[in-house]
Formats: sequence, structure tokens, C-alpha cells
Amino acid sequence: MTLHKFGRLRGCIGSLEPRFPLVRDVAKNAYGAIFYDPRCPHLDVADLPDLDIHISILGRPEPMHFRDEADLVAQLRPGVDGLILEEDFARGTFLPAVWESLPEPRAFLANLKIKAGLPPSYWSPTLRVRRYTTESFAAADVADEP
Repeated sequence: MTLHKFGRLRGCIGSLEPRFPLVRDVAKNAYGAIFYDPRCPHLDVADLPDLDIHISILGRPEPMHFRDEADLVAQLRPGVDGLILEEDFARGTFLPAVWESLPEPRAFLANLKIKAGLPPSYWSPTLRVRRYTTESFAAADVADEP
């Protein structure tokens, strides 16, 4: 669940694996995006008319196999791939929509490392990366349905 107000991120919470039936996961993540994203101030009812609400349903993550960082970067599909990066206890993910603000593959990967708590230049042969695609919906898409 991703929330924007006037184009600025106002909350983004989700789960990488299903924990509950989809409708319950969406509801829990919406609540979390409103009240528990530490990057954003809490929202209140006055914010609702100005929110853009996006729901992304993640496909099954597939492990990527690569020799080094250049090989990994060469395999990335801008605008298509969401990534999960893991190293020891560090973990982060970027949805495919993040390519809109980070269209260059090296920058996308460097910023994902930062999100996971790693330096942007970090590299290790034990780094694990999985890719996924999403099916995404915006609240306007749902509201416009007959």
C-alpha cells in the first residue's frame, strides 16, 4: 500500500509474502501506511480527499543469479522489476514503481542498498537478490468502475 499526497510519499507499508487473505492484507497495510511508516507523519481524516492510494500485488519473487554487480545491473528491467535485496540481517525492497524516480539501474540498486541499511557501494558475493513484478491498482481505477 502506497499513499501520496500532492505527489509526495505519505506512507508505504506492505508484506513480501501473503499472511492473510488479500482483502485483510490490504486493510492491514493501509492502516500501517497511515499510522506506522516511520518516514512519514501520521495522516488524519482531513488528508483523505488529497490522497492518491496505490495497491500493488506482488508476484512470486524469483532469485537472480549473477557473477558481480555489473552482471546484476545488466539483468535489471527498468520499470518492470521490483527487487528484494538481502544480506545477513539487512533487507530492503523497491516496487517497480520506484523506477519512475530512479530510472537508472545503478542508482536504483544503490538506493535499494541504502534502504536495506547498507552503503551504496556495498558488494559481497553472498548478496541475494530476488525480482518480482506487480499488478497495481489506484483508488481512482476502482472508483471509476461502473
